[in-house]
Amino acid sequence: MLSIPEKILFVLLAAVSLYFTYLGFRRVVRVIARGQTGPVPRLNQLPRRLFDGIMRAAGQTTVFRARPVASFFHSFIFYGFILYLAVNAVDALNGLLPVGLTSRLHFGVVGDVYRLVADILTFLILVGMVYFLIRRFLVKPKTIEHGRRVKLHEDVAAGGVQRDSLIVGGFILLHVGSRLLAESFLLASHAHADAFQPITSLVAGLIGPGDARIFGWHVFWWLALGIILAFLPYFPRSKHIHLFAAPVNFAFERRTEALAKVPLGVLEPVDLEDEEAEQFGAARLEDLRFPQILDAYACIQCNRCANVCPANQTGKALSPAALEINKRYELNANVDAFAAGEQSPRPLLEFAIPAEAVWACTACGACIEVCPVGCEQMIDIIDIRRDLVMMQGEFPAELQTAFRGMERSGNPWGIGQDKRMEWADDLAVPTVEENPDFEVLFWVGCAGAYDPAAQKTTRAMARILDQAKVNYAVLGKAEKCTGDPARRAGNEYLYYQLATENVETLNSVLIDEKLDESKRKLVLTTCPHCYNALLNDYPQLGGDYSVVHHTQLIEQLMAEQRIPAFKLDGSITFHDPCYLGRHNGVYDAPRNVLASGGNTLLEMPRNRNNSFCCGAGGAQFWKEEEEGDERVSNVRFDEAAATGAQVIATGCPFCKVMLSSSDGADEKTAPQVLDVAQIVAARLDGIQAFFDHHAPPPQQGAGSGSGSTGVSGD
Repeated sequence: MLSIPEKILFVLLAAVSLYFTYLGFRRVVRVIARGQTGPVPRLNQLPRRLFDGIMRAAGQTTVFRARPVASFFHSFIFYGFILYLAVNAVDALNGLLPVGLTSRLHFGVVGDVYRLVADILTFLILVGMVYFLIRRFLVKPKTIEHGRRVKLHEDVAAGGVQRDSLIVGGFILLHVGSRLLAESFLLASHAHADAFQPITSLVAGLIGPGDARIFGWHVFWWLALGIILAFLPYFPRSKHIHLFAAPVNFAFERRTEALAKVPLGVLEPVDLEDEEAEQFGAARLEDLRFPQILDAYACIQCNRCANVCPANQTGKALSPAALEINKRYELNANVDAFAAGEQSPRPLLEFAIPAEAVWACTACGACIEVCPVGCEQMIDIIDIRRDLVMMQGEFPAELQTAFRGMERSGNPWGIGQDKRMEWADDLAVPTVEENPDFEVLFWVGCAGAYDPAAQKTTRAMARILDQAKVNYAVLGKAEKCTGDPARRAGNEYLYYQLATENVETLNSVLIDEKLDESKRKLVLTTCPHCYNALLNDYPQLGGDYSVVHHTQLIEQLMAEQRIPAFKLDGSITFHDPCYLGRHNGVYDAPRNVLASGGNTLLEMPRNRNNSFCCGAGGAQFWKEEEEGDERVSNVRFDEAAATGAQVIATGCPFCKVMLSSSDGADEKTAPQVLDVAQIVAARLDGIQAFFDHHAPPPQQGAGSGSGSTGVSGD
C-alpha cells in the first residue's frame, strides 16, 4: 500500500521510536529494582504469579468494585487497548506488505471476526475516552479532587496530572479516530459496505467518490501509526504505564510460600538484630521495597483510595492517592539519576507526604482494599512511621505516654500488672496455674482488663463461657500488651520487646507436642487488634496459634446449642471493626449471632469490606486526631444512627469506646453501643425487655434511635 520510500521511512521511524521506548522502560525497571526485596515472598513461582496477575488484570474485577459507571466506560478503553496491540500490528503490515496479502476484505472467517471486533471496539474506545475527558475536564467530580489540606508534589500542583491526562486522552482520540478514518477511506475505495465493519461502513458512506479516497487512507494511516510512534517514548512517563504495571503489581503482591494471599493485617517484619542495618523504615524512595516503588507506576490516579480513607474523608491532610502520585512525579523528575543508583535528592516527607498526614492514618486498610491495581499505600505509611520513631525520634507527644506505659507496665494505660485481674474480682475466672488442662485460653487484652467499658465485654464473655461450660483459663498477670499499638505507630523496637515475651509465655502454656493438630488449644480474644497480632504478627516470631474472635466462638457455641439463640424486640446494626473484617475477613460470624433468633439486622451503607473506620486504629486511640473538618467517630456513629437501629453492635473494645464517645451518642434518642458479647450475655441473664418499645422519631436521621436499653451488660 505504501511506496518504497514510505516503507523505508516508516521502518526507520519505528526503529527510532522503539529504541527510545526501550530506554524509557529500562529506566523504569532500574528505578523499581532500587527498592528493597523484603522478607515476605514476592518472587517465588514467577510463571504462576505472572499468569495470575495477567488474569486478574484481564478480568477487571478489582476495577468494578466501585464506580460502576466509570468502570464500565474504562473497560472499553482497557479491552480496546489490549486488542489494539494486534490491530496496530495488522495496520502496519497492511501498509508494508503487498495489497493481495493483506486486504482486510479477504481474511475469511477469521478476518470477518477480527474486523467486527476491531470495528466495535474502535467505537467503544472513542466513546469511553470522550466520557473520561468530559468527566475530568468539564464535570470535575469531587471524587477525583484533592482536599485543601493535602500536600501535592510541585509538578502535580502545577497541573501535571491534568496535562498528562490530556496528552493520553488526546493521543487515544487521535490515534483511534485516525485509524477509523483510515479504515473508512480504504473501505470507500472498494465502493461497497462491509457487514463486519458497521461503524466503518457508516463513515465510508459519507466519503465522496474519486481518487482522494486512496490519498485519504495514506494520510490517516500515517497519522494513526505516526501518533503511536510519537507516543511510545512518552509512554513510560505517562499514567498510561499502569496498563503494564498493574498486572505486574498483582503478580508481585505479598503471598505465602504456598502462594496464598497474605492477609491485609500482616506487616512485613523488621530485622532488628541485623547489626549491619543502617536504616529502619523508609526515609527516602530507595528505602521502600521494590513493590512499593512499582505501586507508583501502577497507580491509575483514580483517587478511589482517598474516597474511602477515613482521614481524607474527614478533611485531614492524608490522601493515599496523593502519596502514590507524588512518588510517581518525583521518580519522573529524577529518573536518570535514580536509575543510575544515586541517592534520591530529598526525603519522602518533603514531597510525598507530610508528617501530619502520616500520623492521621488509622491503618484501617481501606485504601489497599479498594485499589483497583493492588497498591499498598498503608504499608508505605507504616514504614515512614518506623523511620520517624526509630531513626528520627519524632512522633506525637501523646504516644510517648502509651509507649512508656507499654514498656514499663505492659499496657498503654500504664496501670500496674497487679491490677490486670481486677475486672474478674467477683467472678470465678480460672488462671492457667489453676486450670492447666484448659482447652481455650482467653486472651483478655489490655482494653478488656483495664478499660471500664471494655471490662463489661470481658465479663460478659466470661459469663458466656461459664454458661456454655467451656474449659477455659486466662494468663492473668502473665499477659502483656500484644504490642499492636506500638507496631502500628512505627515503634518496632517496643513491639518486638512485648511480642517476644508474649510468644515465650504463650508457647509455654499452649504448645504440647503430644497433641495432634485437631486438638490444638484455642486462643480466644474479644479485641480484633489482639486477634490480628496473635494470628498474623506472632508467627513471624515463632508463635503459631489457633486464634478465634469471640463472635466466632459464640457462633460455634450457638451451633452446638450450648447457648441459645435469642429474639429481640428491636433492631440492631453491626459496625465491622477494620481489624476483624477487612484485615481478616471475619464478617458473617457476628451477623449470624445477632440474627440468630430472627432478629432485625440493619446494614449501614458502608459495611463488610467497605466498612468505615471508627477512628481508633493505627494507634490513633492514644493520641489526638489531626486537624480536619470532622471526627472520624462522629461520621461513623451518624451513619449507624441513620439506619434507625436501636443498638449499634460491634466486636471491638476500641470501636465501642470511639462510637460511644462521639458527639451524636449524647443525644437522648441516640442508639446504645454494645458489644456482641454484652447482647448475648444479657439474654443469658434473663433480661427480657432488652429494647424500649418506643419507636424512634421518624425522618430524624442521625441519632434517631430509641433511648437507653437499660442493659449494662455487666
